[in-house]
Amino acid sequence: MNSVDLIHTVLDIGCINMIQNDTIAAIATGMQHSGIGIIRISGMNAEEIADKIFRNTSEKRLSDYQSHTIHYGFIYDNDVLIDEVMLTIMRAPRSFTTENTIEINCHGGILILKKILELVIKNGARPAEPGEFTKRAFLNGRIDLSKAEAVIDLIQAKNEFAMKNSIGQLRGFLFNKIVELREKVLFEVAFIESALDDPEHISLEGYSEKLTSILDCLEKDIDLLLESFYKGKQLKEGIKTVIVGKPNVGKSSLLNILIGEEKAIVTNIAGTTRDILEENILINGIGLQLLDTAGIRETEDIIEKIGVSKAIQIAGEADLILYIVDASIPLDENDEQIIEIIKNKETIILLNKTDLISVVNEEELEKKVQKKVISVSAKEHKGLELFEKELENMFINKIISYNDQVFITNIRQKNAIEEAKESLQMVRQSISNNLPEDFYFIDLMNAYTCLGKVIGENIEEDLVNEIFSKFCVGK
Repeated sequence: MNSVDLIHTVLDIGCINMIQNDTIAAIATGMQHSGIGIIRISGMNAEEIADKIFRNTSEKRLSDYQSHTIHYGFIYDNDVLIDEVMLTIMRAPRSFTTENTIEINCHGGILILKKILELVIKNGARPAEPGEFTKRAFLNGRIDLSKAEAVIDLIQAKNEFAMKNSIGQLRGFLFNKIVELREKVLFEVAFIESALDDPEHISLEGYSEKLTSILDCLEKDIDLLLESFYKGKQLKEGIKTVIVGKPNVGKSSLLNILIGEEKAIVTNIAGTTRDILEENILINGIGLQLLDTAGIRETEDIIEKIGVSKAIQIAGEADLILYIVDASIPLDENDEQIIEIIKNKETIILLNKTDLISVVNEEELEKKVQKKVISVSAKEHKGLELFEKELENMFINKIISYNDQVFITNIRQKNAIEEAKESLQMVRQSISNNLPEDFYFIDLMNAYTCLGKVIGENIEEDLVNEIFSKFCVGK
């Protein structure tokens, strides 16, 4: 066995050996009344268990049928008819879990679903834990960990772009990129080891300069992945959008229009909004995590002052600020404070109350603030289509440009990639300090291992259990 094969054997086997041979079952559809419900059974005895409760007009057992076929019949509890069903057979390894799998498509009443699941468990299955079907697919080598995490991201997707990114991960975009990076690192590891073992035939002369160039390329790719985390977070969770402005400029009215209901209290009394109101909305497929804040102004009211402080703090954390300006009153020192807050932030300025006589115009405000200004009237619902168009220009076009790139979408992946980058930087430091090639070998191996964590190699059982515990039962 050569060095490359040896490294693959040691590292790619990983430290997880948690594959279970028992048979699990769960309701795979939502626990609510619907036309159809599905009970999923997976494991060595899935067919045997289903045979005990399924009957059709023929005398055949399920084992007599071909895999990936669907059969009409009935579920019985001894001689008591429970439901009319369609039963699907998927034999190992051609199933999601790579195990024998049976899916019973029954009527979607909660009582019926529970009754059939109880029958399945009574006849030899055990209740599945949260995410256990996907966990088995991972442990059995059907999917890597990045694809498994994409499953839950897809289920929880709040907008079209989060959905597309999850599908991309399921197709292996991230997996393929990580494999590509690991192969490059592994090649250098094998070269160094071969050169150290056979210095007469393989020379390391001038290798540090060559390795420096390779490190440049590796770190560039890794930096792109790390940068994608913040964009991926926006895709996954929605763009954190904070509405700011002086009191009584129409912030709450705008929030109510965008969410389509009277969620925020709207009065003519300045300072009505004291706390943060939060809503998640979709505008043309873009997810916004929308926060309405207290009006920013100088005040002696202690409670209102706390609200103003919160507004300023949250504005500093925003991905996007919607600055609402009342066109019917002049700008003042409170506006100057807000303009300072938004100076280095992505901002859309909405010049509201344009249905009244305006003393602030769009061109002058845009020139003063150096941000896009859109004239609107929350009262008459005018100008909001221009706001939506600007939102598309700011975010949709940027996101679309990332469609062919790889996103990382969670902190676990980000941390593992950062660890890999740190190891590569240690290699660079060893080169700078003229240390022996053995030092390169150690840190390159560590970078290889850290990248492997992204796709589920060399991670602890406790971490695997924690990841899949966040899934719903039945997935």
